[in-house]
Amino acid sequence: MKGQLAGTAGLLRLALRRDRVMMPVWVVVVALMVLSLPASLESAYATEADRARLAATMNANGSLRALYGPVFGDSLGALTAWRGGVFAGVLAGVMSLAVVIRHTREEEETGRQELLSAAMVGRRAPLTAALLAALTADAAAALLVAGGLAGAHGAAGALALGLGIGATGMLFAGIAAITAQLTESARLAKGLAGALIGTAFVLRAAGDAGSTGGGSALTWASPLGWLEHVRPFAGERWWVLGLFAAAAAVLMAAAYALAGRRDIGMSFLPARPGPAEGRIGSAGALAWRLQRGSLAGWSLGFLTAGAVFGSITDGATQLVGDNARTREIIQRMGGQSAIADAFLATMAGMLGMVAALYIVSAVLRLTGEETGQRAEPLLAAPVGRLRWAGGHLAVAFGGSALILLLGGLGLGIGHGRDVAAAAGAALAQLPAVWVIGALAALLHGAAPKYAAGAWGIAGAALLLGWIGPALNLPQAVLDLSPFAHLPKLPGAQALAWTPLLALTGLAAALLAAGLTALRRRDITS
Repeated sequence: MKGQLAGTAGLLRLALRRDRVMMPVWVVVVALMVLSLPASLESAYATEADRARLAATMNANGSLRALYGPVFGDSLGALTAWRGGVFAGVLAGVMSLAVVIRHTREEEETGRQELLSAAMVGRRAPLTAALLAALTADAAAALLVAGGLAGAHGAAGALALGLGIGATGMLFAGIAAITAQLTESARLAKGLAGALIGTAFVLRAAGDAGSTGGGSALTWASPLGWLEHVRPFAGERWWVLGLFAAAAAVLMAAAYALAGRRDIGMSFLPARPGPAEGRIGSAGALAWRLQRGSLAGWSLGFLTAGAVFGSITDGATQLVGDNARTREIIQRMGGQSAIADAFLATMAGMLGMVAALYIVSAVLRLTGEETGQRAEPLLAAPVGRLRWAGGHLAVAFGGSALILLLGGLGLGIGHGRDVAAAAGAALAQLPAVWVIGALAALLHGAAPKYAAGAWGIAGAALLLGWIGPALNLPQAVLDLSPFAHLPKLPGAQALAWTPLLALTGLAAALLAAGLTALRRRDITS
């Protein structure tokens, strides 16, 4: 075994160096998801009676339990764990799968792992280094959460919440380690692991919707349900952390067993061979073929999320009631109209900010095609750079419009009224989404080495829109996000076309600059 782990320390240092920007950003985002909540909850529910009413209202509303889970206590710490614990666990899971697959399957797909394995690198070293990198990130997030909450809310509950979030991340790291062995494509491995995270969320939501105390079998079938049942600040159940440890150990053992039974670059689910004669007649058709699966998954997710958000609108209105601080936060995010319209506008804005993640992913497929050395052979044929890039950009920009339309339709259908207005509210987010997509295209065209920085731009916009109003950040700071300049629909008295047209023009200019830069630089080899 010692020989099979040779080189692990060196690979871990390399992984941490390569992720020296991405990993700290992820860790801070996960921690801020939780640490930003106590202050906003305290300002909105200042007295014990207010917090007790909130807990009772939440536990009596099935649609709100499906989204946030049951409330196990009415202290600020318990409400923080309720409001942010599951979502922080999801983010930790996404962070972990990104780290593990980046340093396993992606390394094999690009051929770098084969070069490294020619040196003194053991058979199990790459997977071990990837899991240790994920452990480093999850431990850092857990420490930040525990340290940030311990002083004001109690060390035991803070430690339980931090460990629960970190343990959730490591469990999904084990799942990602398995999907990395099963597939030949890093994108497919991420898709499978991401689908399992989504499945875990749906199982938890279904279980919590049907059970006031979170005791449903469906809730216990989901690792995110386990995270709820750690019950930080509400009579901690430390033994639940043992479930995480056992499950993660089993998953990682399975990943090691699979890794030992295949050659580097191979997989247990190999790609099917194509037809003897090519059926793809253009660069655009190839881009569609490569990205259609991802777009289908995002489309389904947005339609489902929109329906869920729409269905809880009336419950959220009831939850807000006469609480001035909560009403102020929602209206700051969604406009000064009636609270139901403001909530729908807030949800439409959230869909737009998440759509920014999709467009960045779709645009950066260009970078993946280059670094994977698949673009150069294609461009050696009679295919121009603009035609090649244009196919992927058409899918990215058109796909973002499609998923927002479906998310808006879901909002209207879930709420049961004015589907067209809800769809329009979602589509109003499109110019801001396109600005972020155009920035990603500019980075790819002008500085492909730093194209991954587009994730930071999208993440910053998400943080400003999600957490900024709750923290009462100055408007000048919120205005750094393109989403801050959009009209708050539905409910705005008049549709403001000027910011929509200005943002669309800005996106067009940035996109043109990116394509111009792409034409003038060398293709990455």
